[in-house]
Amino acid sequence: MELVLGIDLGGSSIKAGAVDPTTGHLVGELDSVPTPPGATVEATQAALTELIARFPQCTGPVGLAFPSVVVRGVTYTAANIDKGWIGCDAAAVLKAAAGGRPSFVVNDADAAGVAEMQIGAGRGESGVVMMITFGTGIGTALFIDGRLWPNTELGHLEVDGIEAEHYASARVRTVENLGWSAWCERVNKVLDRYQALLWPDLFIVGGGVSERYEEFEALLHSKARIVPAGLRQAAGVVGAALYAHENATR
Repeated sequence: MELVLGIDLGGSSIKAGAVDPTTGHLVGELDSVPTPPGATVEATQAALTELIARFPQCTGPVGLAFPSVVVRGVTYTAANIDKGWIGCDAAAVLKAAAGGRPSFVVNDADAAGVAEMQIGAGRGESGVVMMITFGTGIGTALFIDGRLWPNTELGHLEVDGIEAEHYASARVRTVENLGWSAWCERVNKVLDRYQALLWPDLFIVGGGVSERYEEFEALLHSKARIVPAGLRQAAGVVGAALYAHENATR
């Protein structure tokens, strides 16, 4: 089985890893390059080209988890990236960076959610499951009996008159120097808002902050169960690879 390359474009770095699509497991370590300042299309393509070249063992398709609404490879929003991505054929940009190999782009939270539902904390879960990634912004992925409702973008839902991701993202915690207690108080308000609207059975907490989940676990509260992402920061990379493999073999 040829290895599939999964890539996750974040606010500070672009991570990539080789994935065995039959198991969903990483083969080797993640590698990364800095996200270019402003994340313009041209600079991002150059960074992707450099990163992809580091994985000559990956001869299969390439998948990219991207912080935008993505419909058939085209990106339609740009909350934390350059506005030049709006209406851009991101799949074509990725394909050029990958030397013409089959290339697929998916919303970053959706990618992380797909990985968690297939081999992570959401495996075997039925009902309504919501993946929430806390990073530069807040990403969300919603699953109903295992089926993805794509591009939910609920990080932009207002909480106390402020967009959730401007109120309780991991970046906000860092910029405002919030301790775990103060930050979790905000996160709990976000969870309450999601609970009131969607009534999920399970929240899966992902993103970079999930690496420190045990430090704030006891401070999170919701009517729904709350668990950390099983794949932690690798969820987006693995999900992008699985998405690429699935679409390439259709």
